[in-house]
Parts: sequence; C-alpha cells; structure tokens
Amino acid sequence: MRISVIFVKKIKLKSMKSISSIIAFLKSNLEAIATPEAMDWFGLQVAKIKADNGSMKLFLSFSQASRHFSKANLNLSSQQKQEAEKIRTGFSPENWTVLQTARTILVLEAMGEDHEKWFENIQKLFESADIHEQEALYGALPIYPFPEKFIKRAAEGLRSNMTSVFDAIALDNPYPLAFLDEQAWNQMVLKAIFMQRPLYRIIGIDQRHNSSLAKTLVDYIHERWSAGRSVIPELWRFLAPYIDDEVAGLLEKVLQEGDHLEKSAAALSCFNSKSVSAKSLLDKYPEIKKKIEKGEITWMEVGKASEAQS
Repeated sequence: MRISVIFVKKIKLKSMKSISSIIAFLKSNLEAIATPEAMDWFGLQVAKIKADNGSMKLFLSFSQASRHFSKANLNLSSQQKQEAEKIRTGFSPENWTVLQTARTILVLEAMGEDHEKWFENIQKLFESADIHEQEALYGALPIYPFPEKFIKRAAEGLRSNMTSVFDAIALDNPYPLAFLDEQAWNQMVLKAIFMQRPLYRIIGIDQRHNSSLAKTLVDYIHERWSAGRSVIPELWRFLAPYIDDEVAGLLEKVLQEGDHLEKSAAALSCFNSKSVSAKSLLDKYPEIKKKIEKGEITWMEVGKASEAQS
C-alpha cells in the first residue's frame, strides 16, 4: 500500500492551471458551439451563483442547463486538445457534450472563499443528480479544486451499474491514474473487462501494471476458457510485464487458435514483454512481428477494432 501512495503523490504533484484559467478554456469552447441565447442565460446564471451565498442557484441552474444546451460533442481541434493537456496531464474533454461543459463551468464558478461549503454543495449535487448530471460531475473530477477529496466519491461512481457513469470516470479520465490506490485501480480495470469497455481509453494502463492484477486476470482467463468462453483481446496488455511459462502457454494457445484480433493482441503482449519465452514465442510468427515493428498493429488499433465489434 505504501508504494501506491507514493505513486499517487508523484502524479498529483504535477501542476494544474488555476480555476479561472480552466473556466476560460471551457467557456471558449462552449461559446463556439452554443447559441447566443443559451450563453445569455448562462451568463445570468453565473452572476446569480456568484451573488448567492447559498446553494439553491447552483442546484437550479445545474438542472435547468439541459433546457439550453445540447448533447452534441465538443469535438476539439488539435490545438484545443493541446491546451487541455496543459491544464492537467491526460485531461481530454474531446468527448464531452456541450451540456456537460456548461454544467462543469457552473460548478467551478460556484467556488467561493468558503471551500468547505463548496465541497458540501458538490456532494449534494452528486447525491441528487440524474444519470446525465452524474456523467458531468464525474467527468470533471480531474479539474476540481482539491481533487483528493473526491477519492471516495470516485470509488462509489465506479460501482455504478450505469455504463455511462462508469465510463465518465474510467475512460479518457486521468483521475483514476492519479488518485486511486492499487486495489481500487484493479477493481476498476476488472469491471471494465467484465463490462467489455474499450480498455485502450483507460489513461495510464502501462503505468499502473501490477502483479496482483495480472494474477487475477490469469485466473479469470482459466475460468472463461473452462466455461468455453473467450476473453477480450485487450486483456493481454495487462500481462505483458508478467509473462512466465504459464502465461506464455496461454498466449501460445491464442496465437495458434485465436482469430486475427486475438492473435494481434497476444503478439503485442509478447512484443512488449522482456520475457525470453515471450520473445521466442513471437519469433514463431514473423509476419505479425513485422507488422508490430512497422506500427501497423498497436494497442489502440486492437482496442478500436474490439470496440467496433462489441
């Protein structure tokens, strides 16, 4: 556990821009898509929130935003993606909706001098939010002030049976990488595998490899195969640093009997491993190895292909 805490602190200490800078970035993207009428309403709500010492104005505007903003994606430009990355490493609101962006700004604008009151208000929003409101609240975890205060809330969201809520935390979100301990991280990955979510969109996969997760996945593979079921190809990515004779045997079975996508994933796992047995196994499949070396087979490509099939 001590190792996990040290890891989290190293990630967490990376600088994040000021709240005002984050608001300015999000607002510029919102203004580029939203209607003038929606922005007029929005400006009025921000003024009311700032003038209000309570929480009612925030709660009302957060809920009513759905009447004024669409669920169309932001679709950021390359430059905007780079600006987002400067806010916090891994921050990528490319798939955020216009409505989600507006709600996030409202939450950030509600930050006043009383930080504890702001935190209490956000907790109340989480507790009363519908599914789309939860998506916005969880998606913004990495850019909240005092993000370390939301660790328990994030863990609770990851237990949700609603796929979109789980995805808001687990996918395209740097928060789990920076703040979840090893046990919580492993539980998130395992649930993503059970739910067949696109694993390539989990930020920090290769940074958070650990032997405990690898062991659990090996047991999972045996269980699935004993029941005559397959495993998602991306799973093999988590085993690359831990390929021993047993795992090499599993990979060899996939390379011999799997479909094209499964073979590509198994070969990638071997390619990214330092294991001698993995390297020897990959040498038996020179055509696949050559494609990997040329960059024609990558984990992103495997992930996207798996996502398209699901």
